[in-house]
Amino acid sequence: MTDIVLGADGRPRCGWCRAAPEFFDYHDREWGFPVADDRRLFEKICLESFQSGLSWRTILAKRENFRAAFAGFDFRAMAEFGDADIARLMADAGIVRHRGKIDAVINNARRACEMADREGSLAAFFWGYEPARADLPRPQTASVTPGSVALSRALKAQGWKFVGPTTAFAFMQAMGLVNDHAEGCVIRAEAAQARAVFSPPR
Repeated sequence: MTDIVLGADGRPRCGWCRAAPEFFDYHDREWGFPVADDRRLFEKICLESFQSGLSWRTILAKRENFRAAFAGFDFRAMAEFGDADIARLMADAGIVRHRGKIDAVINNARRACEMADREGSLAAFFWGYEPARADLPRPQTASVTPGSVALSRALKAQGWKFVGPTTAFAFMQAMGLVNDHAEGCVIRAEAAQARAVFSPPR
Protein backbone atom coordinates (compact mmCIF):
# COMPACT_ATOMS: atom_id res chain seq x y z
CA MET A 1 0.00 0.00 0.00
CA THR A 2 1.30 3.47 -0.86
CA ASP A 3 2.53 5.50 2.10
CA ILE A 4 0.14 8.46 2.52
CA VAL A 5 -0.23 11.14 5.17
CA LEU A 6 -3.09 13.61 5.58
CA GLY A 7 -2.30 17.32 5.46
CA ALA A 8 -3.86 19.97 7.66
CA ASP A 9 -6.68 20.24 5.10
CA GLY A 10 -7.44 16.53 5.46
CA ARG A 11 -6.24 15.71 1.92
CA PRO A 12 -3.73 12.90 1.30
CA ARG A 13 -0.08 13.64 0.51
CA CYS A 14 3.06 11.60 -0.06
CA GLY A 15 4.10 9.98 3.20
CA TRP A 16 7.54 11.65 3.24
CA CYS A 17 5.82 14.94 4.13
CA ARG A 18 5.34 13.73 7.69
CA ALA A 19 9.10 14.06 8.32
CA ALA A 20 8.88 17.85 8.75
CA PRO A 21 6.05 20.44 8.76
CA GLU A 22 7.82 22.56 6.13
CA PHE A 23 7.77 19.64 3.68
CA PHE A 24 4.05 20.09 2.98
CA ASP A 25 4.46 23.49 1.31
CA TYR A 26 7.49 22.32 -0.68
CA HIS A 27 5.61 19.18 -1.72
CA ASP A 28 2.44 21.04 -2.73
CA ARG A 29 4.05 23.95 -4.58
CA GLU A 30 7.33 22.69 -6.03
CA TRP A 31 8.14 18.99 -5.95
CA GLY A 32 7.25 17.20 -9.16
CA PHE A 33 6.09 20.24 -11.13
CA PRO A 34 7.91 20.77 -14.46
CA VAL A 35 10.62 23.43 -14.53
CA ALA A 36 12.21 24.98 -17.62
CA ASP A 37 14.12 27.82 -15.93
CA ASP A 38 17.87 27.23 -16.16
CA ARG A 39 18.70 28.89 -12.87
CA ARG A 40 16.14 26.82 -10.97
CA LEU A 41 17.37 23.64 -12.61
CA PHE A 42 20.96 24.47 -11.75
CA GLU A 43 20.05 25.41 -8.19
CA LYS A 44 18.29 22.11 -7.67
CA ILE A 45 21.07 19.93 -8.98
CA CYS A 46 23.52 21.84 -6.78
CA LEU A 47 21.32 21.42 -3.71
CA GLU A 48 20.89 17.72 -4.45
CA SER A 49 24.69 17.45 -4.60
CA PHE A 50 24.95 19.14 -1.21
CA GLN A 51 22.28 16.82 0.19
CA SER A 52 24.35 13.72 -0.52
CA GLY A 53 24.73 12.00 2.86
CA LEU A 54 22.42 14.51 4.56
CA SER A 55 18.67 15.05 4.91
CA TRP A 56 16.62 17.22 2.58
CA ARG A 57 15.26 18.98 5.68
CA THR A 58 18.77 20.26 6.42
CA ILE A 59 19.19 21.58 2.88
CA LEU A 60 15.71 23.08 2.62
CA ALA A 61 16.21 24.95 5.90
CA LYS A 62 19.42 26.44 4.51
CA ARG A 63 18.16 27.09 0.98
CA GLU A 64 17.98 30.88 1.30
CA ASN A 65 21.49 30.90 2.77
CA PHE A 66 22.72 28.82 -0.16
CA ARG A 67 21.10 31.26 -2.59
CA ALA A 68 22.79 34.22 -0.93
CA ALA A 69 26.16 32.47 -0.80
CA PHE A 70 26.09 31.21 -4.39
CA ALA A 71 24.94 34.32 -6.27
CA GLY A 72 21.37 33.07 -6.53
CA PHE A 73 22.75 30.05 -8.40
CA ASP A 74 23.53 32.18 -11.42
CA PHE A 75 25.91 29.65 -12.96
CA ARG A 76 27.69 32.25 -15.09
CA ALA A 77 28.49 34.26 -11.96
CA MET A 78 29.47 31.13 -10.04
CA ALA A 79 31.80 30.09 -12.85
CA GLU A 80 33.95 33.09 -11.93
CA PHE A 81 34.34 32.06 -8.28
CA GLY A 82 37.96 31.80 -7.18
CA ASP A 83 39.99 31.10 -4.07
CA ALA A 84 38.57 34.08 -2.15
CA ASP A 85 35.04 32.85 -2.79
CA ILE A 86 35.94 29.34 -1.66
CA ALA A 87 37.41 30.76 1.57
CA ARG A 88 34.22 32.82 2.07
CA LEU A 89 32.02 29.79 1.52
CA MET A 90 34.07 27.60 3.85
CA ALA A 91 33.58 30.22 6.58
CA ASP A 92 29.82 30.51 6.01
CA ALA A 93 27.97 28.66 8.79
CA GLY A 94 24.68 29.16 6.96
CA ILE A 95 25.51 26.54 4.33
CA VAL A 96 27.04 23.06 4.27
CA ARG A 97 30.78 23.68 4.53
CA HIS A 98 32.05 20.66 2.64
CA ARG A 99 35.06 21.56 0.51
CA GLY A 100 34.52 18.76 -1.98
CA LYS A 101 30.90 19.75 -2.60
CA ILE A 102 31.75 23.45 -2.84
CA ASP A 103 34.47 22.71 -5.37
CA ALA A 104 32.05 20.45 -7.25
CA VAL A 105 29.27 23.01 -7.68
CA ILE A 106 31.74 25.67 -8.83
CA ASN A 107 33.11 23.17 -11.32
CA ASN A 108 29.55 22.33 -12.34
CA ALA A 109 28.80 26.02 -12.91
CA ARG A 110 31.61 26.11 -15.45
CA ARG A 111 30.30 22.95 -17.09
CA ALA A 112 26.80 24.48 -17.09
CA CYS A 113 28.09 27.48 -19.03
CA GLU A 114 29.51 25.11 -21.63
CA MET A 115 26.26 23.15 -21.74
CA ALA A 116 24.08 26.24 -22.15
CA ASP A 117 26.30 27.52 -24.94
CA ARG A 118 26.27 24.15 -26.70
CA GLU A 119 22.64 23.09 -26.15
CA GLY A 120 20.98 26.50 -26.08
CA SER A 121 19.90 26.01 -22.46
CA LEU A 122 20.32 23.63 -19.54
CA ALA A 123 16.62 22.89 -19.81
CA ALA A 124 16.99 21.62 -23.37
CA PHE A 125 19.63 19.15 -22.19
CA PHE A 126 17.86 17.96 -19.04
CA TRP A 127 14.44 17.54 -20.64
CA GLY A 128 16.07 15.35 -23.26
CA TYR A 129 16.34 12.77 -20.44
CA GLU A 130 12.65 12.73 -19.56
CA PRO A 131 11.81 9.01 -19.48
CA ALA A 132 8.86 7.49 -21.27
CA ARG A 133 6.01 6.75 -18.91
CA ALA A 134 6.21 3.05 -19.73
CA ASP A 135 9.82 2.98 -18.53
CA LEU A 136 9.03 4.24 -15.03
CA PRO A 137 8.62 2.09 -11.94
CA ARG A 138 5.55 2.51 -9.76
CA PRO A 139 5.68 5.80 -7.84
CA GLN A 140 7.80 5.89 -4.69
CA THR A 141 9.37 2.48 -5.31
CA ALA A 142 12.82 3.43 -6.66
CA SER A 143 15.70 5.75 -5.87
CA VAL A 144 17.63 4.96 -9.06
CA THR A 145 16.24 4.28 -12.54
CA PRO A 146 17.79 3.55 -15.94
CA GLY A 147 16.98 7.16 -16.85
CA SER A 148 18.81 8.57 -13.85
CA VAL A 149 21.79 6.32 -14.59
CA ALA A 150 21.86 7.64 -18.15
CA LEU A 151 21.60 11.27 -17.00
CA SER A 152 24.33 10.78 -14.42
CA ARG A 153 26.65 9.19 -16.98
CA ALA A 154 26.03 11.98 -19.47
CA LEU A 155 26.77 14.68 -16.90
CA LYS A 156 29.92 12.94 -15.67
CA ALA A 157 31.10 12.52 -19.25
CA GLN A 158 30.91 16.30 -19.57
CA GLY A 159 32.92 16.83 -16.40
CA TRP A 160 30.16 17.38 -13.82
CA LYS A 161 30.83 16.16 -10.26
CA PHE A 162 28.69 14.88 -7.37
CA VAL A 163 25.95 13.86 -9.79
CA GLY A 164 25.50 10.14 -9.18
CA PRO A 165 22.39 8.21 -10.27
CA THR A 166 20.58 8.72 -6.94
CA THR A 167 21.23 12.46 -7.03
CA ALA A 168 20.11 12.52 -10.67
CA PHE A 169 16.85 10.73 -9.85
CA ALA A 170 16.08 13.07 -6.94
CA PHE A 171 16.63 15.96 -9.34
CA MET A 172 14.32 14.36 -11.93
CA GLN A 173 11.62 13.83 -9.32
CA ALA A 174 11.80 17.38 -8.02
CA MET A 175 11.94 19.14 -11.40
CA GLY A 176 9.01 17.25 -12.89
CA LEU A 177 10.85 15.03 -15.36
CA VAL A 178 9.26 12.24 -13.35
CA ASN A 179 5.92 12.44 -11.56
CA ASP A 180 6.78 10.38 -8.51
CA HIS A 181 3.96 11.62 -6.31
CA ALA A 182 2.42 8.62 -4.63
CA GLU A 183 -0.67 6.99 -6.02
CA GLY A 184 -3.42 8.50 -3.89
CA CYS A 185 -1.55 11.76 -3.28
CA VAL A 186 -3.79 14.71 -4.11
CA ILE A 187 -0.91 16.56 -5.77
CA ARG A 188 -0.15 13.76 -8.23
CA ALA A 189 -2.99 14.83 -10.54
CA GLU A 190 -2.00 18.50 -10.24
CA ALA A 191 1.58 17.69 -11.26
CA ALA A 192 0.29 15.58 -14.16
CA GLN A 193 -1.90 18.44 -15.35
CA ALA A 194 1.03 20.86 -15.13
CA ARG A 195 3.10 18.49 -17.26
CA ALA A 196 0.27 18.12 -19.78
CA VAL A 197 0.35 21.84 -20.56
CA PHE A 198 4.14 22.16 -20.31
CA SER A 199 6.20 22.32 -23.48
CA PRO A 200 9.72 20.98 -22.85
CA PRO A 201 12.43 23.14 -24.40
CA ARG A 202 14.24 21.46 -27.28
